Amino acid sequence: MKFFLDTANLDEIRQAKDYGLIDGVTTNPSLFARESEDWRTLAEKICRETPGPVSLEVIGQSAGEMIAEANELVKIGPNVVVKIPMTLEGLKAVNELTAQAIDTNVTLVFHPLQALLAAKAGATFVSPFVGRLDALAQDGMEVVGQIVAIFKNYDFRTQVLVASVRHPMHVLEAALLGAEVATIPFAVVKELSRHPLTDKGLEIFMKDWEKVKK
Repeated sequence: MKFFLDTANLDEIRQAKDYGLIDGVTTNPSLFARESEDWRTLAEKICRETPGPVSLEVIGQSAGEMIAEANELVKIGPNVVVKIPMTLEGLKAVNELTAQAIDTNVTLVFHPLQALLAAKAGATFVSPFVGRLDALAQDGMEVVGQIVAIFKNYDFRTQVLVASVRHPMHVLEAALLGAEVATIPFAVVKELSRHPLTDKGLEIFMKDWEKVKK
């Protein structure tokens, strides 16, 4: 399973890279808005720092606008994946960009049929937003499971990229369901490594080691 870091913060990317826990990065306008640096300059740095795909999002609403933006975004780095919204115009753009051999990530997916349409259009990744579904009392991970099953039925090459991850259980369930990627905030990445029994065990070992040294 691939871990993408959901951030536009270079320090977080570098820390995750040092831990060996980053296969790519996903960004969006909201994440760039949290940083003080010019977004394009920052995007270039993120692409150089990241060992795998970096998702950068278009802003245009029409297919023509999205395609034009996508062709500019891919100039930022060789590992850019263009994030396209799940709309009919977005699907039209994905179809054309696929023909141009430009990788795409269809974002804001909330239903398995949306994911099916994105896969048929040729999307490289499809991003179901599980946390936002959970917040509306819907089961986000059930949607992921349905998408994984549909893609397996028809041997789609589109990868399921679980997004809007809010806690470690989202990551666990995504892995159990067979999603290829989870994009995870840095705070949640750190939580994945923690367990109170691990901390307790280390504390006991250190106390016992002090006795041994004596």
